[in-house]
This record gives sequence, structure tokens and C-alpha cells, in this order.
Amino acid sequence: MEKIRMTTPLVEMDGDEMTRIIWKMIKEELLLPFVDLKTEYYDLGLKMRDETRDQITKDAAMANKKYGVGVKCATITPNKQRVEEYNLHEMWKSPNGTIRSILDGTVFRAPITIDSIKPVVKNWKKPITIARHAYGDVYKGVEIRVPGKGKAELIFTGEDGEILKETVCDFECPGVLQAMHNKDTSIRSFAHSCFKYAIDTKQDLWFSTKDTISKKYDQNFKLIFQEIFEKEYKARFDELGITYFYTLIDDAVARVIRSEGGYIWACKNYDGDVMSDMVSTAFGSLAMMTSVLCSPDGKFEYEAAHGTVTRHYYRYLKGEETSTNPMATIYAWSGALKKRGELDGLEELVAFGNKLEEACIDTLNDGIMTKDLVNLAEGIEARAVNTIDFIRSVRERLEKKLEA
Repeated sequence: MEKIRMTTPLVEMDGDEMTRIIWKMIKEELLLPFVDLKTEYYDLGLKMRDETRDQITKDAAMANKKYGVGVKCATITPNKQRVEEYNLHEMWKSPNGTIRSILDGTVFRAPITIDSIKPVVKNWKKPITIARHAYGDVYKGVEIRVPGKGKAELIFTGEDGEILKETVCDFECPGVLQAMHNKDTSIRSFAHSCFKYAIDTKQDLWFSTKDTISKKYDQNFKLIFQEIFEKEYKARFDELGITYFYTLIDDAVARVIRSEGGYIWACKNYDGDVMSDMVSTAFGSLAMMTSVLCSPDGKFEYEAAHGTVTRHYYRYLKGEETSTNPMATIYAWSGALKKRGELDGLEELVAFGNKLEEACIDTLNDGIMTKDLVNLAEGIEARAVNTIDFIRSVRERLEKKLEA
């Protein structure tokens, strides 16, 4: 069979541990036999990031800006233990955070659903997409351990010399202090990405913060969203019959639990981090979650929403069999290939991405699953297989679809 052609490369960002092993399996079994794969490769494994002082992460992000579509493997964000384990020069920042900051994008995460795995929330009938702001807040917070009595102040010195000052706390004992920030430019990019994604997917958009308590910080998000919606997107939303509304995050949580799903829920950075894990777990598994970073100027980076599956990796190194779920990583590749095909006008490449996803769903519907899903399945006879056997089962079904 003649391989499906590509005209523009994808930016390929390799990763760490078990997901790096799975990355190679997916390429060898599901991509290279069928697609004349063109990628610009960047090794974002922790050792290479350390060797290049994290320059390779920035280079990969800039390449993603250049080519428009990237696909990323899960990577380690090092803590103190990882610094010692890998003998790192320093505790490097999250590569995801670096890439998100450079692309100025919003992360959209949605569960991959199948009939045999029912959501824990029984009234959820459709996927819920979490739109997570990808800049600032606690992730760029500055912290101080307060040693004892004293006054903490928040001070801003303007370029013109104007000084704004607020007392944070008169400490009568030791404590902790944190400052967070965000920027209007980033919040505007967040808003545009959310409204555009809602239009592209024809879904309602919900947005939630806590502006009743955070009367300047969170209210700024609310006001910017409302201004941009009214000026630039309301007419298109009305035309499509979709809605945008703002509510407090505690009210949003209650609404989400009572809903049937089928909408986008936009959240600030930390809220989106937490709620995407809640939604994915309630629908089945974090390994059954798509994740795409979208910038307002139309750049895309597809990835798995989960980590590097360290526990399975250590077992793999001992020669033990593992049953790691590759679905999110497969969908990162299929999503990137479909978007590349869409942007380049390559219908065959788009069709391949769709067929790859269909082959994955068919495999699961046939009861062939990794161990994380077997105990969740209802109404079918499910059996657990190891990772490579799952991928090969997907390949069998993919080959039949491509021959049809």
C-alpha cells in the first residue's frame, strides 16, 4: 500500500520514561507503516533538557510556532528527588508551562468515551471539555517563608514612578506569603481561544472564577471575557445557537454535576488543572483524555494529559510486562495528523487520523483493554492485555479500515 503523504512536518517532541517507550511503539506499529511521516524532532527527555539548559524546550516551542502543529510526549517536571536521581544542574521548570507561555495558548482537554464505560456521574451523557488558561497565577507565584513578626506589603512601581501599595498582613508570628500575577494580554488570548474553540466545535461555553471574593484579580478575567464576547463573538454564537455565560466557580461545580455534559468549561490555570483531572477520572481514566494547546493565532500542540507513568517504567526496566494505556498518546498523534492534514488540504491524512481513532474505539468495544479499564467496563467481556498487544490489536483493525 502506498504511504499517505505529508507536505509540512509536524514538530515532534519526545518525552520520558514509559510514555517514551509507548511513543516509539506507536510510531513503529501505527504510523510509519502507513504514513510518509515528516517531523522535525526534538528530544525533550529530561537528560537532554538538562544538557541544553532547557534550550531545547524553547527551540521546540519556537518550531511549533513556525510550523503550526506539534505533538508532544509526556515529560518529567523535576522535583528535588528527580534532581538527585538524574544528577541535574537545576530543578528545571515544567516543559509544558514553557511551551504554553511561548505559544500563548489555552489547553483544551476532553475525555475519550466508549459505551461500555459509564461516567461516575450517572447523568453525564456527553463529554465535558475543560479549557485551562495556561499562564500565570500560582504557577508563576513568588513565595516567602515569613520567619517572624513583621509587615508584608504588596508594592507596584510604575514606569512613571507612580507607586501603588497595599498591606498584605501584619504578621504576629511566622507564616507564608505568596504573590501571583496575570497579564491582560494573556487573559485576552485565553478568551479569544475559548470563543474560537466553542465556535469551531459548536459547543456552549461556560466560564467561572470567584470574582465575589477576588474583586480585582478574578473580576479582571470576567470583564475581559465579557467585553471580547460582546464585541467580537456574540453575533456568531447567536447564529450557531450556542451560548456563553459566566458564573462563580462554586456554582459552576454544582451546575456541572447536575448537567448532561456537552459543553466547554473555561477555568483559570489552577482550577483547570484540578477540574480536568476530576472530569477525566469521573469519565473513566486520565489515560482516556485528549489534550490540545490552541493559540489565538492558530497554532496547535497535541499531547497526552497524563504523566510519564513512572511506576510502569521501573517495572519495564526490570523486564516485567506492563499494561499501560496508550490511548491518550495515540490520540495526540491522530489529532496532530488530522490538524496537519486540515491545514495542508490533505484529505487522506485527515481520514487516516479518523480511522486510527475509530480503530482504537473498535478495539476497546471488542473488550481488548489495558488493566486500568478492564474493571470499569460494563456489558462486555473485557480482557486485559499488555501495551504492545493492545497497540497491535489497534493495528489489525486499522489495516482493515485502510483496505476497505
